[in-house]
Amino acid sequence: MQGEKADLIARLKMDILPLEGLRAVHTGDNPYPGLGALNRAFPLGKFPLGAVHEFVCEGVETSAATTGFISGMLGSLMNKGGAAVWIGSGRTLFPPALKMFGIDPERIVFVDLQKEKDILWAMEEALKCRGLSAVICEMPELSFTVSRRFQLAVEQSLVTGFILRTNPRNLNTNACVSRWNIKSLPSETDEDLPGLGFPRWKVNLLKIRNGKPGTWHLEWAAGCFRFIKEQIPSIFLEPKRKTG
Repeated sequence: MQGEKADLIARLKMDILPLEGLRAVHTGDNPYPGLGALNRAFPLGKFPLGAVHEFVCEGVETSAATTGFISGMLGSLMNKGGAAVWIGSGRTLFPPALKMFGIDPERIVFVDLQKEKDILWAMEEALKCRGLSAVICEMPELSFTVSRRFQLAVEQSLVTGFILRTNPRNLNTNACVSRWNIKSLPSETDEDLPGLGFPRWKVNLLKIRNGKPGTWHLEWAAGCFRFIKEQIPSIFLEPKRKTG
């Protein structure tokens, strides 16, 4: 009897996922096996494709770290072919640097627009293009109505969208399936040699629809993400005993 209830609940969860904008999570291989423990935060243990993800940045430094992390995710999505569109008002990304993440810069269409309404229009139209691997858009503000239009678009095209919000005035509720905050971490070199090591990030998954938020440390090495360690919330740590 208990097993039948568990099976029924599992089937209901599977039926609810598409209604929550997580239709693409059911099919295909996991594009990010190197995410390690982070994958357990996602529904069914897979990063939700065909959905819109929101990244919140506090300033220029956080924005740069987020751009690197998104580039790593984008590289895995583009491995199977297809182009991507990157939309923004002021291009700060250095295209040749994308080669570090296995991306040929010529496969990305950069769209630079100044007016907010033009950026929103370009983002929605790009998300409707089935031939794209992903669409990235830099916009500080995002209303629920606009995010809902984006989500409806990707549910039809199965394109994955990334929205990079730097210094937003309002972190309102929206229709994105996840909200992230990415910060850079000091890199480490092998055997303490001088120079720069692999890029490292503190990845904060602030919310994930039908999943489990958390914080992890990742780095980009050998063409993929590599899990460093999982942050254990202080409430789960055994308190230190007083001595003496």
